Amino acid sequence: MLKGIDPVLSPELLKIMAKMGHDDTLVLADANFTAMSLGAGKPIVRLPGVGMLRAVQAVTSLLPLASDIPHPVACMQVGGTDAPYLSALQREVVAHLQADLAPGASVESVERYAFYDQVSIAYAIVVTGEMQPWGNFILHKGVLGEPLRA
Repeated sequence: MLKGIDPVLSPELLKIMAKMGHDDTLVLADANFTAMSLGAGKPIVRLPGVGMLRAVQAVTSLLPLASDIPHPVACMQVGGTDAPYLSALQREVVAHLQADLAPGASVESVERYAFYDQVSIAYAIVVTGEMQPWGNFILHKGVLGEPLRA
């Protein structure tokens, strides 16, 4: 254990997040997600028993979201619905993320197979213990730093 670091974040996940660069993406997936086939060759971390909202809270306590793109977060569109429909779980996660989004930025709902395409270029996948289907998110890492000097 380290002081000030959420205990949900395993040493393996901390290392992955630290190695990610600007605009690399981290997939936070529900327990039903096909991580092993979609994530072949990528780091895959498991957080069994940890729900999606709790996982997002832990990850975003350290991972800055990109501020230079309109949609630094994507969620998988619930099957059989039209955007902008969000499930109760997705609404909870989006409400939590609002404080971390840059002005004008928003969460994008992405059709299932288009979401899978984005997963194929992600840096890593975190499989949570979330049991609600369609509870999958992609976070774009931002930067920490000082403003540009004129």
